[in-house]
Amino acid sequence: MHADAVVLDIDGVLVDVANSYRRAILESIEHVHDRTIRREDIQQFKDAGGFNNDWELTYAAALYVLATGEGYDESIEAYTDGIAAEGGGLEAAEIVVRDRIGARATQRVTERWDRERLRDVFQQLYLGAELYRGLEGDEPDLETRGFIHDEPVILEAETRETLLERYDVGVLTGRPEAEAEIALERVGLDGDVPAEHRFTMDDWAEGKPHPKALVTLAERFDAETVVFVGDTVDDVRTAANAADADAERTYHGVGVLTGGLTGEEGRRKYDEEGAAAVLESINELADRLQR
Repeated sequence: MHADAVVLDIDGVLVDVANSYRRAILESIEHVHDRTIRREDIQQFKDAGGFNNDWELTYAAALYVLATGEGYDESIEAYTDGIAAEGGGLEAAEIVVRDRIGARATQRVTERWDRERLRDVFQQLYLGAELYRGLEGDEPDLETRGFIHDEPVILEAETRETLLERYDVGVLTGRPEAEAEIALERVGLDGDVPAEHRFTMDDWAEGKPHPKALVTLAERFDAETVVFVGDTVDDVRTAANAADADAERTYHGVGVLTGGLTGEEGRRKYDEEGAAAVLESINELADRLQR
């Protein structure tokens, strides 16, 4: 692949979030609603689409847990398939539940569905008490160390330097700005990717796979060809949507197998979405671009 600019997702690409964000999803639901889903179920929500925001994934999974107590008898797989059929995301999850158990039962579910508390617990578990005080501006009721400290770096220093030397490098992530800054500092990109070359949750309302952020970055780089590297099918869809929205440029969506999609099954799902390449990790990218 030729590229003028390389745009990178953070989670599952630059850092491993299996024991941070994904753990926070499971334990937030458990803490608030006493039951939770399985770790492997999280990927089914990601594959359904529309869950780049892990808070909203947490809400949708909690909705499923609560709905099973009101007569919802479908499996997680059927639930997430239904979400995908409705277009993905949290609103689709609400439609799937309501269609299955009816309006009255859904009302009883939503009365117990405490999204504000789920988000608050999620942030306390993920950030830990000290960072929570600083970033959320509130006093935690859980004294935790924070799962954010359990994010191994995937991006190797040699890969980082090669990409920075040869290409314009941007970041496109569903993280809030402050949490993105922490991760970028950890991987050594905070000083090399200025604010105008980043899009975080705080910079746009649409979220992936909407093409707005990727097209905007391409315009800011004045790039003819952009490679976007992510760890979900929504990331590949973002590149495809950008190509549809911006006929003046070429966009390549590249998937890595260091996030939720792994092994041959992960390769198959990326291929089905039309990924330009599937890499074992971000550290293969420079060589692939050289060829």
